[in-house]
Amino acid sequence: MNLGTTLVRGVLGPLFVGHGTQKLFGWFGGHGLDGTGGFFESLGLRPGRRHATGAGAAEATGGVLLTLGALTPVAQALISGVMITAIRRVHLKNGPWVSDGGWEYNALIIATLFAVTDHGPGSPSVDASAFPRLHGPALAIAALAAGAAGSYLATDVLNEGEETPATGAADVAGDPASGDGAQQGATATA
Repeated sequence: MNLGTTLVRGVLGPLFVGHGTQKLFGWFGGHGLDGTGGFFESLGLRPGRRHATGAGAAEATGGVLLTLGALTPVAQALISGVMITAIRRVHLKNGPWVSDGGWEYNALIIATLFAVTDHGPGSPSVDASAFPRLHGPALAIAALAAGAAGSYLATDVLNEGEETPATGAADVAGDPASGDGAQQGATATA
């Protein structure tokens, strides 16, 4: 048994299932598709409901796959894509520190997922049993590139919104991962 990797999967995977279902269904104190969609609209991601559905589905599906250790590179690509979007659309301008609404939290998740794909999900896992060679640095790099490409396609190529959000948009509520009150947009993880 690979205790460390199993612990990472057992914590990060279920948290992303929860994070995704907050967006999709309003579970665990989330705002559901309408609230999250409104927040995404404020970021210039239109239609917001479609972006909320995509982000929630990517997080929930990626979380399930990560928890099971199944198709780990796919889980990495799905979750990393949402985290890259969060960095690009919300956190980059704030610098690295999460205390200032920065991107350190998202980067830590991306790096952790990269390491799990590089090393492999460990045992017990679906990949260890069914796909024992589905890991390594090449797959981790490919999954990271796929997540970045997915972020770009969803938010720039297929986006029906404007390039930058309207002034004051960061104060719009709706992202289940956001902070308190008026700081919601500034601390969102998208």
